Amino acid sequence: MDSRKNVMVFIESRSGAIADVSLELISAAGTLAQDLGGRVEAVALGHNIEQSLRELGPYGCKEVYYIDDPRLAHFTSVPYAKSVIRTIQTHKPGVVLFGATTMGRDLAPRVASALRCGLTADCTDLNIGEHQIKDQVFPQTLLQIRPAFGGNIVATIVSPDSFPSMATVREGVMKIGRPDPQLQIEITREPCILADDDFLTEVIDVVHKVKKVNLKAAQIIVSAGMGACDPESIRLAGELARSLGGELGCSRPVVDAGILDKDHQVGQTGITVRPNLYIACGISGQIQHRAGMSEAKRIIAINKDPQAPIFALAHYAIVGDVKDVLAKMIKAYKEKV
Repeated sequence: MDSRKNVMVFIESRSGAIADVSLELISAAGTLAQDLGGRVEAVALGHNIEQSLRELGPYGCKEVYYIDDPRLAHFTSVPYAKSVIRTIQTHKPGVVLFGATTMGRDLAPRVASALRCGLTADCTDLNIGEHQIKDQVFPQTLLQIRPAFGGNIVATIVSPDSFPSMATVREGVMKIGRPDPQLQIEITREPCILADDDFLTEVIDVVHKVKKVNLKAAQIIVSAGMGACDPESIRLAGELARSLGGELGCSRPVVDAGILDKDHQVGQTGITVRPNLYIACGISGQIQHRAGMSEAKRIIAINKDPQAPIFALAHYAIVGDVKDVLAKMIKAYKEKV
């Protein structure tokens, strides 16, 4: 099989557990590899994580190239970059994907620079298609889709002369596929060629910050926008979220104003969510916010402006004062239960 048709995913692990973004990318890579006529493979670095890597098989990863070394137990830029570069040069995949996480945004540019290949950051979608430049046609090209110009347009970026094509993909924008327990993965141990001089820094201690909210896992989200950012509206939105067993979210302006922290932010520069129910309170519905919640199964929008763009996306539209509507919703729910 031509290795240039293969799609490779960089696997992130934290405390031995595979990050959700890696499972998302493995799932997305399956569609890309099918269109290319290749397979999904991965590169993973760490120490004593082989058992965790077997979890990738049911999601469609055929083989993972695993570099095991105690010095790689925690992420450090230079050693990780050198190891990934060597793996790509050895196995020559046509597409390489990273999560647009703190780790991926550090690692991917270093790898792309060393390999002198194109890199598109913060993609929200990926496809394989044909691209034409003047009279030259490039078949089976990676179409890298991401918002541009402040989110006012959606751009499709191609790098047909680049090998491999590389992209970082935002967390949450790709759906994790349903695992098939019949699928197995081959774990191939790669040699660690790192010298002690490659480790320019030493990790002394690791401090894990627990997020206050987990919007990605929430099935119900009540989000506040600038039309609901006063203390009473925030209190009511939070109360409704707790009553429904959901989480409190918000739009970016609410975070920028210092009213809620970034863990609550839904949207293009926040978290992409797919809850069963999304209640948008005082959110106008700009494209930047819609990019993070448009795939919710049911959307209820509350806004005093009947022309608010959010209503075009909502399944149910309520025109009215946010505080009044929220108070009535809370009362109705509590009376019912």
